[in-house]
Amino acid sequence: MSSSLAIEACGVAKCFHIYDKPRDRLRQVFGSAFARLFKTQERRHYRPFWALKECSFEIRNGEAVGVIGRNGSGKSTLLQLICGTLAPTAGSVAVNGRVAALLELGSGFNPEFTGGENVYMNASLLGLSRQEIDDRYDEIVEFAEIGDFIDQPVKTYSSGMMVRLAFSVIAHVDADTLIIDEALSVGDVFFTQKCMRFIRKFMESGTVLFVSHDTAAVRALCNRVIWLDEGSIVADGDPKEVSQGYLDAYFLEQNSCGQRSRPQRESRSDRAKWQTIPLRDQRDAFINASNLRNDLRVYAFDPSAAGHWSGGGSIVDVRFTDQQGYPLSWIVGSEVVVLEVTALAHESMESPIVGFFVRDRMGQEIFGDNTYLSYADDPLYLAEGDTLRARFEFQMPRLAKGDYTVTVALAEGDQASHRQHHWLHDALTFRSETTSVASGIVGIPMNRVSLEHSHVGR
Repeated sequence: MSSSLAIEACGVAKCFHIYDKPRDRLRQVFGSAFARLFKTQERRHYRPFWALKECSFEIRNGEAVGVIGRNGSGKSTLLQLICGTLAPTAGSVAVNGRVAALLELGSGFNPEFTGGENVYMNASLLGLSRQEIDDRYDEIVEFAEIGDFIDQPVKTYSSGMMVRLAFSVIAHVDADTLIIDEALSVGDVFFTQKCMRFIRKFMESGTVLFVSHDTAAVRALCNRVIWLDEGSIVADGDPKEVSQGYLDAYFLEQNSCGQRSRPQRESRSDRAKWQTIPLRDQRDAFINASNLRNDLRVYAFDPSAAGHWSGGGSIVDVRFTDQQGYPLSWIVGSEVVVLEVTALAHESMESPIVGFFVRDRMGQEIFGDNTYLSYADDPLYLAEGDTLRARFEFQMPRLAKGDYTVTVALAEGDQASHRQHHWLHDALTFRSETTSVASGIVGIPMNRVSLEHSHVGR
């Protein structure tokens, strides 16, 4: 194994034995022994389940790799093989350096031991000596923020407290590779943010393997994503592309109509009816030296953008306009704009929903909304051939320099249960050319910024 690699998996596979009845386990044990003793054909009393099937990949030192996939796709099994808590049925896994892993909730803890006792036990399993644990114990307890519960048995902990303690331990073992398996989803928002800050800092020098159903978090943290499905690697590559493929496959499977062909590209005459109003440059109302300027160049709607379509309806136009309905070619951040999404119904629809996300170049969802709550009490009905136009009016935030995209969707139903008719990734693209954002992802338009002071004794 090369020293530049943190993890190397070669054709790794894992098979579990599924028994229909408890007595079948005993029959298998004695049957196997009998077959070996008398050199006869062994009879199988179980059903084989291949959780992983010939997976091969390499993770280089310093990479941040996300693993996504539905429940049962083999993600947790893969991580346990990497950590050494499971042995592969076939193939091999090699790891360079010390690995610290936060796997399923409570792993590595004895519920009868106190939190402090579990710190010593878990840290020693991760390779720390008694003296090293003594030196770091106070920092571990402080990071966990569970107070006096550190002296109580772990069986009395809530799931959030257990995650706090487990993450605190792995954050202080000087690991070369950090593995996180969805456990952070049960923590409160404040500790989760604290963990994410630690992970980002760790990524500056270490290797991270991050498993989550939150594709936005995976895209934000990772520079590479592995997509697992039914134990096999479906895709391995760019976070944005792999995440979009995973979401498309999920939505198509959930859609009762199944996959159909992409809607035909509109002809030039069809497109003309959506572009009859001349574009307006919103910069005209501002002087170039204004500190309110945040020039956003808007590109044309792309009807052939990646996505999925079920056939019930299609999105035919997406544009930014001003409040009077004039399409915008440039937007000045902090001004009121309208995102207008136009769709056609190819079949009748009850309770149509139109939604959007604005994402940055890493695929992080900056903001978004949909029409459901506005019409929940009085849903619309569309007949075949009807046109639906959604208008989202908002104050455009100031954005850091870079490329941004608008993902739009047409669905039918409600927030909890709906059918996706048309989903378009990156249907509209715009670029922030200049910015006044001092820090963070977006800037909030300030009405006034001031300082007040008073002299002592007055």
